[in-house]
Amino acid sequence: MVHEALIGLVFLPLLGACLAVLPGRFGTRLAIVVGLASLPFLLLPVTLSVLREGAWFYTLGGWSAPLGIRLYVDPLALLMLWMVALIGGLAAAHAWHDFRPGTAAGERFWPLWLLLTAAMNGLFLSADLFNLYVCLELVTLAAIPLIAMAGSATAVRAAMRYLLLALLASLAYLLGVALLYNSSGTLDLYLLPDALATAPAPVTAFALALIGTGLLLKGAVFPLHVWLPQAHASAPGPVSAVLSALVVKTAIYLLYRVGLWSLPAGLLADGAMLLFAVLGAGALIYGGVLALLQDRLKLVIAYSTVAQLGYLLLALPLASLAAWQALTYQMLSHGLAKAAMFLAAANILHAIGSDRLSDLERLDQRTPLSLFALAVAGVSIMGLPPSGGFLAKWLLLEAAWRGGQWGLLSVLILGSLLAAAYVFRVLAAALRREDPSEAEDAEGISAIGRRQATYAMLLALLALVTGFAAAPILELMATGIPPTWGAA
Repeated sequence: MVHEALIGLVFLPLLGACLAVLPGRFGTRLAIVVGLASLPFLLLPVTLSVLREGAWFYTLGGWSAPLGIRLYVDPLALLMLWMVALIGGLAAAHAWHDFRPGTAAGERFWPLWLLLTAAMNGLFLSADLFNLYVCLELVTLAAIPLIAMAGSATAVRAAMRYLLLALLASLAYLLGVALLYNSSGTLDLYLLPDALATAPAPVTAFALALIGTGLLLKGAVFPLHVWLPQAHASAPGPVSAVLSALVVKTAIYLLYRVGLWSLPAGLLADGAMLLFAVLGAGALIYGGVLALLQDRLKLVIAYSTVAQLGYLLLALPLASLAAWQALTYQMLSHGLAKAAMFLAAANILHAIGSDRLSDLERLDQRTPLSLFALAVAGVSIMGLPPSGGFLAKWLLLEAAWRGGQWGLLSVLILGSLLAAAYVFRVLAAALRREDPSEAEDAEGISAIGRRQATYAMLLALLALVTGFAAAPILELMATGIPPTWGAA
């Protein structure tokens, strides 16, 4: 039952993508039920199995590694799979209004959405570098047309820029994989440590540099983030939510797998870890400053993503249990909060026809629920208690304090202050009263998109609830700490 559920996490969304191509509403509705609504039920037995047995492999077709294809489930993979199910599911519910089954837009949207879901699930379960490459390419090739689906010239240009840079990243990654295979004789992530222990060091270092560069570009990590702001700001709201919450994290996830599971202990030099810290600090400060300077709400949120990704690199040099719990919880809390913010921004744009900060006055009257969702999600982005974002940042501060990393500590505090500045700037614009006497049609406007606002509110509340219900998740993450860190 557990193995069938594991395969179903990839197969059923793929089946749904095929069903969604069929003409008419019935095929698309059936596809959504098969490919999306089934995911939480499939994850339940997988979750229970990980809780009972810990991490485990499943070999497809009876062929053992390195010839066969293996799937691997551990606490980190399980966390990402639940994020796809919950965030992707609520974003899909939000997308129902704009991409209804049976419409021309819906016929283009839902097959790509389901393909994206299947590719992300496949990536989080894959256990060898080539299958990870295939899944990563499917994620990219499904995300690009979803961005262009907004239909504007800006969206098409952003999608094309993403496509060209993603192809460059793919070439770098694939060349690195080929060099690793030539020097080690295997592509299995969990057989690589022994194989690389005797491989030529210069070749291995060059291969890892290529793979790392490709993944940093795919993950839009500063300074390779140039495709992200316009792509996220121009895409339809649900697509922006999934891009920020999930898609960019597929590359970060793979960076963790390669760097923390596939390499022998000590192979990553202190210089590489220092580079990650510098890139994370640069992302945190640069993204925060640029978010503060934007005049459009979706661009503020997009540059906030650039900044928040910095936390996921800053934890790497610390190599401790607190740092591991911090970065995994940051992935969760940021995903929930940022998806809520993008959905809320889409609701605001739909209601008032603009997302310029200068046009956001009286949002508490015009779109109160979406504004409240934006504010609650902002609490987690700023790292204020009692949100999940606060807990993630607190754990990271604790790890930096214990490690005596005072420079890192200062960067974390500065990043939180910048986040507070751009979130409060948005809220100030939304509560502004140019003419206090103006209150016409506020009730009528606030009724627009009330159901869609509910989905944003649910995600924002989940980002808040993760601050209260952290203990079981953190305990589970502690059992999945990377072996190189566990040995430290």
